[in-house]
Amino acid sequence: MTYLAVSALSHIGAVRDHHEDSLVVGPWTLCATVTESPQTLVFPLGTPLIVAVADGLGGHAGGEVASALVARQLAQLGPLLDGEDRLREALDACNRDVFAAAARDPALTAMGTTVAGVVVTADRVLAFNVGDSRVYAVGPEGVRQLSTDDRLGDDDLPTSIVTQALGGSDELAAIDPHLISSPLAADTSYLICTDGLTDPLPAGLLEEVLGQHQDGRAVFELWKAAVEAGGPDNITIAFVRANADSA
Repeated sequence: MTYLAVSALSHIGAVRDHHEDSLVVGPWTLCATVTESPQTLVFPLGTPLIVAVADGLGGHAGGEVASALVARQLAQLGPLLDGEDRLREALDACNRDVFAAAARDPALTAMGTTVAGVVVTADRVLAFNVGDSRVYAVGPEGVRQLSTDDRLGDDDLPTSIVTQALGGSDELAAIDPHLISSPLAADTSYLICTDGLTDPLPAGLLEEVLGQHQDGRAVFELWKAAVEAGGPDNITIAFVRANADSA
């Protein structure tokens, strides 16, 4: 394996009138900006590469501010995230920064955001999340959710109430990120998304699409399916795959 390819898309959905999702792919960020065609970026394998989504909390002021702050902070810190301790420190710093920004502006009181993503090094993948945005591994054994949903309810009866986020309350609250480390493998890819993708999709459709496509086409087809299912929320998707020399 010599490089990583990341295909990503971010869209407002079919119902909302504003966009509160943000995306970070290495040094590149996309904050509250609509795209309708997947963009693919290629990176050499080696230096830690972060790919993550952040979903501003609905019902709180400044969700787009919180998600953009976290995306930009992670883009800056990304090359330094060479292990679990560094990643925990970075997420903790993001959490404190969201609270600090809210404290400076009463209009942003209790703003917050979820975050989920992967950090890919030369030989490992570190998946992480805080909140209900998700990370999936896609490999020979099928599609597996690596993230842990921090929210009330379940897939059958979900709610919009998250039990953990970056920010999201009046006073500083500690976070306990979910982290899973695994070896980097050429036959395993990673899907990172906000709940605007997963909540409206019929059971099994995610697996069906990823069984047919594992590139930018997968991102497009998943977005299309979420919109056709009602598109009730903002939708942000990133698909990360390692490529061999012959790919």
